[in-house]
Formats: sequence, C-alpha cells, structure tokens
Amino acid sequence: MSLINYLTQIHFEPGAVKQLSESLEALGVSRPLVISDKGVSDAGITSRILELCPGSAATFLDVPSNPTEEAVLAALEICRSRDCDGIVAIGGGSPIDLAKGVALLATHEGDLEHYAAIYGGVARITPKVLPLIAVPTTAGTGSEVGRAALITLMDGRKLGFISGHLIPKMAICDPELTLGLPAGLTAATGLDALSHCVETLFSPRFNPPAEAIALDGAGRIWRNLEKAVADGSDLEARSEMMMGALEGGLTFQKGLGAIHALSHALGGLKRPSLHHGTLNAILLPPVVRVNAPHVGDKLARLKRAMGLAESADLEKELADLNRRLGIAKGLRTLGVSEDSLPWVVERALADHSHATNPVELTAEKYRALLDEVMV
Repeated sequence: MSLINYLTQIHFEPGAVKQLSESLEALGVSRPLVISDKGVSDAGITSRILELCPGSAATFLDVPSNPTEEAVLAALEICRSRDCDGIVAIGGGSPIDLAKGVALLATHEGDLEHYAAIYGGVARITPKVLPLIAVPTTAGTGSEVGRAALITLMDGRKLGFISGHLIPKMAICDPELTLGLPAGLTAATGLDALSHCVETLFSPRFNPPAEAIALDGAGRIWRNLEKAVADGSDLEARSEMMMGALEGGLTFQKGLGAIHALSHALGGLKRPSLHHGTLNAILLPPVVRVNAPHVGDKLARLKRAMGLAESADLEKELADLNRRLGIAKGLRTLGVSEDSLPWVVERALADHSHATNPVELTAEKYRALLDEVMV
C-alpha cells in the first residue's frame, strides 16, 4: 500500500497574511530572506510582507519567470552573507520554487544537480532544509504545499527537485493578495491549477484521498475561473480559485503526466521564455484525449465533478475554455520553432512526470502531440 501524507500547516482566509509574524516566530525565524519578484514588488505586496517581518530581513527580487540555477545561487549568496535562518517566498510558482532551491543549498553541500530527482537526489535531501513559509499571490502552481521545485540548470535542463522536506513548513493563503492579478495571468495560472487536478487524478498511482481532493479542486476551478477572469475583484471566486490551486498542489505526490513532462521541457528552452501555465493550458486538451481511453471511470468522475454531462467531449470543453479565456492558440504563436522539438521530446522522456502518465508515451507520440499544438 502506498504511503499517504498531508503534512503542511496552512492558514487559509482573506487577511491570512497577518499571520506571518506569528508564523515566523513559531518557526524560530528571526532573520528571514524574503524572495519575491519585481511584479509582486511593484504591486506593493512585498513591502506589505516586509512590514510583518523582523527588521533584519533581507530581500531577493531578481526571480526570473522560470527559476534558474543562476538565480538560486545569487539568492543563496545573500542568504549566507546575511546569515538568514529562514525564507519567506512571495508570489507564484517561480519565487516559491526558487526559494526551495535556496533553502536546500543553504543546508546541503554540493551542486544543485546532485539533488535532482532523476539522478537519485530524492534520498539525498534531509530534514536540514532551511524553514520556508510560502505566501502565494496567484491561484495556479500549488507550490506552496508541493514537495517539488522545478529549476532550470545552467545548461538548459529543467529538472525536478522532489522531497517531503521541500514542502514549505507553512503556507499562508490569502485570496485578497490575488485581487490585483491581471485577467490574462488569472486565466493562465488557473488553467495550470486545473491541469494539476486532471493529471494527478489520471495518474496510475494508488492514492484515493489525493483523487478525491483533485476532483474537488477541478470542480472549484471549472466553476469559478471564468468568474475570476471577468471580475478580478470577486473575492468569492478568487477564494475558490485559490482553494482549487491549493488542492491541485496537495495531490502532487500522486504524480503528474505528459502535460507536465512536455511543459517542463518547453520551459527549459532559453528562447523563447514560456509561461508554464500557458503551456499546460495549450497541452491539456490533446493530452486528455490521448489519455482518456486509459483512465477507467476517472474520466466520468471528473466530468461529474465539473458539472458536465456524461456525454460531454472533455477535450472540446477544455479547448473551448482556452478560446474563451484568450489563451494562445499554440506553440508557434508563442515563438517556439520546429528545430527545438527533438530536444523537447528528449527532455520530456527524461522528465520525472513522464513515468506517471496513465499510458506510456514514446518519442513518436510526444512528437505527434507537439506537432498538433504547433499552430
């Protein structure tokens, strides 16, 4: 029987960010490194967080749209020079994943690559990881409760770093922090969260609690995403979206699939710089179609959770949602070139999410999926 754990403490409610000072004290953190990005800082959120931190807090704001090893090392230098004893990550998946990399290297020797999951790094990550508090400002990645970080190494490989010790010690989920999120980013991050719920449900690993959570999350997102995009000030829709994204993150331990194997690989391209949620949105319809014959009754259960008729064509429903939300038509629209696709296929086959797709995909099948979305 598989081991099932849900270990993270979560503060979830409008205004929850006020719990930060108390949370830092509970973890014994007096010299935090606050990791965020320029967009979150420009929105005034970082300064609000700093007011809740001890006066000795250090900051790192140079987080790229896809976390890189270079950025991890730059933040690590600040962490060590300021003798930081904990980290507060504010933003979407990029700051939170980057913070996990810093928390790891601050307490573990060797290069980052040494701890990658596909190279046996899971067993090398110990409980010594620096304590991390995650404060999401998007409803998308679920990284605030996830055990993985996706980081692009200097040579362009986007690798997963996975351990229960990388789960933030606390997650502070305040839907009010998402009220200013632009419509386009709300759509892309929301579809990212939906892809997590769908892929973890379809994963062949045994974890019924995770499947129940994934179904609940998918339903919340499906019912509320268009509301949140249409009216960013709708706090109820924003709260439902943040809970759906959180639930997607809680199911990560069941494993993802081909959507993420491909989006991780595409995210490793140096040019163009691609948004993870947008990639997942584009890949979601065709991958659902390919996997549907191999998931038993899970497809019917998913449609019921989303309020769709049993006869509904889920691939079409997802594609229509992308169209209504203004998601890019395909990879070529985003600047992806044909000559990069063999490398993407190679990286997808090596990705840790490849192993938990409900049907094993070959290089030819991955290439066919990419060709389909090269519009």
